[in-house]
Parts: sequence; C-alpha cells; structure tokens
Amino acid sequence: MKYRIVLLLIVLSFSSCSSSKGIIVKKSASNKVISRPLASIDHDEPATAIDLSSTSNETLDSKNEAFKALHIVDYAQQFNGVKYKFGGTTQAGIDCSGLVFESFRAFDIILPRSSRDMAKQGEKITLENAQVGDLLFFKTMNRRNDISHVGLVVAAENGDIKFIHSTTQAGVIVSDLSEKYWDNAFVEARRIL
Repeated sequence: MKYRIVLLLIVLSFSSCSSSKGIIVKKSASNKVISRPLASIDHDEPATAIDLSSTSNETLDSKNEAFKALHIVDYAQQFNGVKYKFGGTTQAGIDCSGLVFESFRAFDIILPRSSRDMAKQGEKITLENAQVGDLLFFKTMNRRNDISHVGLVVAAENGDIKFIHSTTQAGVIVSDLSEKYWDNAFVEARRIL
C-alpha cells in the first residue's frame, strides 16, 4: 500500500495540470506500461499492466496510439454540455473545430484551427475502418459548400459511429452518425493518429 501511495505521489508530481483527466504512463525496467486516467485511480485495486517484452515496435506504436486516442476522447468529453461559441476554445464556449483542436493540443498534437483545414490532415479512411479518435467531416448548409463541421469519434462498433462535436443549437453533444441530418451532411473520415 505504501508503494502505491509513493508511486502515485511521484506520478502526480510529473503529470500536467492542463486537464483534470490527465494520463499516467510509467515505463519500468520490466518492459511494462501502467496507464490509467487520474480520475479512475482506485487505491485498493492493482494497476493494470501490459507486458511489452515480446511486443514488436509496430504493435507497441499501435497500442500507444490507441491509448492516446482514448485519452483525447476522454479530454473532449469534459466539454460535454458547454455552449457553442464561434471561435471559442474554453469551458465558457467552444465551436466544433475548437473542441477538436483543444482535445488534440492537450496531448501535444497541433492541428489547424478550422475544420476545413483539419480535413487536409492525416489519412482518409472509410467509415468501416473508423475507430475512436478519428475525425468526421461534414458539409453543413453554407454558401461556399466547403467542409464546415468536424466531430471526434467516441465510439465505433458494428457500423454504429458516435461522435462528439459542438453544435450551434445544443452546444457540445454526442451524436450518432446514423441520424438523418449528419448522415446526409457527412463528407469523409480521417485518421490523425
């Protein structure tokens, strides 16, 4: 128990204060990584360890990207319910590209600030391959017919895709891509990680 408390204090001293839902990653000499959001630490349960000693670098990179995607989505979800504000990037108000921009920036990934420019980043993927952390782009009614909206995939199972985004009417919400409006406005999905 004392070991856990000491380990927690050490890890907390090195963690960033930019989010209440930070990441704890500890690499030990035994090739194990311990990763868990700060909010989910239960001092009575042992940390989950993944044995990486027989894992290839490519597989390790893939696992790291998956962990990062989960933490980016977790960070974005702290804005759920925040009102829409054009150009906003804070809890006082945020727009769709601000939500994505800030969620990735919190993990040192800098994207362009507009959804139109974000749609030029990463790798274009099919919806069948969409996974947590991918971006969805939409053309909503605007005069130039450009990409004008972006959402972050929070769940993708059996063709059912849910994404978090900021709307002018409801602020930051989670929507289902199968909703008629979003299905009709959908343009493409892209993978940044």
